[in-house]
Amino acid sequence: MLQVQNIREKKEEYISALAKRGIDATSILEDVLSADENRRAAQAKLDETLSQSNTFSKEIGTLFKNGEVQKANLLKEKTTQLKEQSKELQEQLNTAAEKLQELLYTLPNIPHESVPAGTDENDNEEVFKEGDIPSLHTDALPHWELAKKYDLIDFELGVKITGAGFPVYKGKGARLQRALITYFLDKNTEAGYTEYQVPHLVNEASGFGTGQLPDKEGQMYHVTNDDLYLIPTAEVPVTNMFRGDLLAHNELPITCTGYTPCFRREAGSYGAHVRGLNRLHQFDKVEIVRLEHPDNSYTALDGMVEHVKEILRDLKLPYRILRLCGGDLGFTAALTYDFEVFSTAQDRWLEISSVSNFETFQANRLKLRFKDTDGKNKLVHTLNGSALALPRVLAGILENYQTPEGIKIPEVLVPYCGFDIID
Repeated sequence: MLQVQNIREKKEEYISALAKRGIDATSILEDVLSADENRRAAQAKLDETLSQSNTFSKEIGTLFKNGEVQKANLLKEKTTQLKEQSKELQEQLNTAAEKLQELLYTLPNIPHESVPAGTDENDNEEVFKEGDIPSLHTDALPHWELAKKYDLIDFELGVKITGAGFPVYKGKGARLQRALITYFLDKNTEAGYTEYQVPHLVNEASGFGTGQLPDKEGQMYHVTNDDLYLIPTAEVPVTNMFRGDLLAHNELPITCTGYTPCFRREAGSYGAHVRGLNRLHQFDKVEIVRLEHPDNSYTALDGMVEHVKEILRDLKLPYRILRLCGGDLGFTAALTYDFEVFSTAQDRWLEISSVSNFETFQANRLKLRFKDTDGKNKLVHTLNGSALALPRVLAGILENYQTPEGIKIPEVLVPYCGFDIID
């Protein structure tokens, strides 16, 4: 959530920056400032009324002591009136504050200066590419056909149990999935991230804290009787562990990792591009989250990018990195790098990780601050990234490692899954 003071001081700069997202923010920013003026005016009137009431209360005591009962009773009547006014003013203040909050919730984060302007994924900027795209044999198959051929994943059984987008992993497919999860967690903890196991459902405050609500409310599964939401990513519960905290500056950075299943109602349109593991309602993901001093967050972001690069190098998968344009940038992000692995059998790039810096956007919602060396309380910068999302990584391995004899296993995963080929 943007800070009103910054909007007031940088209004024209914010209008220009949000134009990168394809948004004309002039009207909404003016509405925010107007709502803030109303809130401040209501607060000033309330403060004045409460101050006058306190003054009268002190005078009443003095008048009674001096025997000036009639004057004291007159002031008591005025104090009663002031208390009624205070209640009305408090209601006005609450209404004004709620209006301001609602407006602020509709505003996305300000893109970093390096974010290119653009309307959609076609305007994203490729900044890095690595790895050789393998030449497959003539009978090479896409991963959904390989999963069926080698009895690794049963998509129809998932439909029977739940519905489309909920696959069942079987035998070596399940073992390979488990191997990837363990390998990702090991890589992350070796890099200094502390592992957490977190709830898979969160309350409404957590959804608002990291920005999924109200922006993505329709994309989250909602348990209505308990007013809880199934998590779309581990980022939500992990980051919310620190909601409302005031940290010491020497506690930063805080680095976390965790594995969770992820649940998303909106799984996209039909077609070959969303077949198999390409897009699911439930999938597994290992996440990394960082809380950083504002001075260090972009250095930390670069470090997260290098960390994901190392994982993909270990897996020997061809990949590229995109800097997302304003139109494709997530609601809460200031800067995002997407990692895509090349699916040789599908002849297309598949997104397998997003690494983002949210700057103070989430921290302002979370009321997550730290006490800096100058003694002032400041908002931390929050960052997160997938390290990694499993479905498309698994799809890339099945397709890129297939041979006429079977599907070879990346060397780094063999100790984790206990076999070196699926045949």
